[in-house]
Amino acid sequence: MTTPSPVPLLSAQGLHVTFRGRHGAAPVRAVDGVELDIRPGEIVALVGESGCGKTTLARSLLGLVPPTGGRVSFGGKPLTYSSQALKAHRRRVQLVLQDPSGSLNPRHTVYDAVAEGLRIHRCGGDERAMVTEALSRSGLRPPERFFLRYPHELSGGQRQRVVIAGALVLEPELLVADEPVASLDASVRGEILALLLRLRAELGLSALVVTHDLGLAWNIADRVAVMYLGRIVETGDVEQVLTAPRHPYTQALLSVLPEAPGDPVILTGEPPDPSRVPPGCRFHARCQILTTGEAERTGVAGACRAEDPGVLEGGGEAQVACHWARARTRTGT
Repeated sequence: MTTPSPVPLLSAQGLHVTFRGRHGAAPVRAVDGVELDIRPGEIVALVGESGCGKTTLARSLLGLVPPTGGRVSFGGKPLTYSSQALKAHRRRVQLVLQDPSGSLNPRHTVYDAVAEGLRIHRCGGDERAMVTEALSRSGLRPPERFFLRYPHELSGGQRQRVVIAGALVLEPELLVADEPVASLDASVRGEILALLLRLRAELGLSALVVTHDLGLAWNIADRVAVMYLGRIVETGDVEQVLTAPRHPYTQALLSVLPEAPGDPVILTGEPPDPSRVPPGCRFHARCQILTTGEAERTGVAGACRAEDPGVLEGGGEAQVACHWARARTRTGT
């Protein structure tokens, strides 16, 4: 476990990203008041269903999507959106995408793919030596054997390693990995996760891993942030959140894992439209605590339907945005 730092490496502070609705429709609140810190040397997993806002949040942290409210800070300094500031930020915070085939230009050799970032940022020094070191760190050895290969000549795992090498060559401080192993075979997934952990140990890299896979979060993360309908609804150390989840949404996500005890929790309906966020807790229309009557018995059903549980703070301590979970904490149940 990493030692907490007084200054987060990267943080979102009251972050909002709202998109204009189509054909006069209401604006879409994709990210709706998020507070999130990533400390130096820490791996944070951002988990949740498709459409909950994970990727939009990640892209905003990268500076690819400007926020409509709040701010992003790196090393305690707010991110500005001039072309020069964004270019510098994107060198320090590198993106690793889900599909390596889509990330790599099929007409570029491995060497050119890895060297592309050096050329964009006009980095000085020995380009060949830097590409060689990045490929070696990503596990492609001997690196020279891969220089003249094209993406179609590589396995899926090798292509993902090339993508990671292209990020490493710029010596970033943080990786944002969006579903980094979703397209890979099970045997290769473990190798790529082990690589990310090794890079953290050797280089002190931090990472935000965006995933819907709680098993992946368990294997790689120090902390977990669970996202639902544009908000972080539960956060804390990975063991704390995944072995004793407090939010009904987190409990439902964990219940469908193959190794989970008991019957899976089947959530009713689809997540609400982010252009029409419901009053009260934004999860209440699907919440098993309400549908089973447990919220009535604990006296929080009215609050669930009418009172917003609020935005969680960005610190690393365990937090939950749930009236029922907070009531249980107060009563010690």
